[in-house]
Amino acid sequence: QQLTTEKNDVLANLNEMKAKYDLALNENEVTNQNLVEARERIQGLIDSLETAETNVKSLWRYKQKYLALQEEMDVLLTENDRLKVENMQLATTLDSTKVQLEERAMFNDSLMIQNTALAEVMENAAVLNTANLKGYGVLVRNNGKLVPMERARRVDKIRVCYTVAKNKLVQAGDKELYVQVIDPKNNILGANQQITFGEQTLNYSVISKFNYENGNLDVCEFVSNNTDGDFAEGRYQVNVFNGNELVSSSEFTLK
Repeated sequence: QQLTTEKNDVLANLNEMKAKYDLALNENEVTNQNLVEARERIQGLIDSLETAETNVKSLWRYKQKYLALQEEMDVLLTENDRLKVENMQLATTLDSTKVQLEERAMFNDSLMIQNTALAEVMENAAVLNTANLKGYGVLVRNNGKLVPMERARRVDKIRVCYTVAKNKLVQAGDKELYVQVIDPKNNILGANQQITFGEQTLNYSVISKFNYENGNLDVCEFVSNNTDGDFAEGRYQVNVFNGNELVSSSEFTLK
């Protein structure tokens, strides 16, 4: 409940920031492209947070992104207000055009420096997130029909389904996530292959491969039993990794 409240607070703060950009853009006679792009970054973060799974690690990451965008907004709106006042004053002088161009050049140089620093923050926001992760046993009939099954001895395969959340900051194209299913005896089911990320090694059950077009995408995978005999009774752990980063986790039980 506390995480949900904190998530809603972050969403409210982001929407308030977006409203401030809307107001600033409406007051400007000439569209400020830097404000437009900043507002789009905030909207992208809102879309991502609304569908992201609520956990401590994920919420902390979004709070850090919000703080970075808040700092950027303070700079942009301050510069925008200053530029509007100066433009009004410069309009009454004979050399207003020359001075205005110089001020805009200084403003653009300042924004270039800020955007370079912000690029790293936005890169961290441009990652895939998952929601609605669910694992369960299934009985596969001869006609291919899948029947959800909780009895361990009757389960043929484990089915894992989740939703890849929409995120406008992620580049569209072919993507991969790693699914890991751990049985009650701490065995990793399925392929149980290893992949290395720098100095870290991940054992996975199956690789989810899909084409991502920046919208919500439902994905399901099957994981087989690579141990002798039936599936074990007890609690199973299901994890989804983006590279070596855990993005979603769930549990289910076979009786």
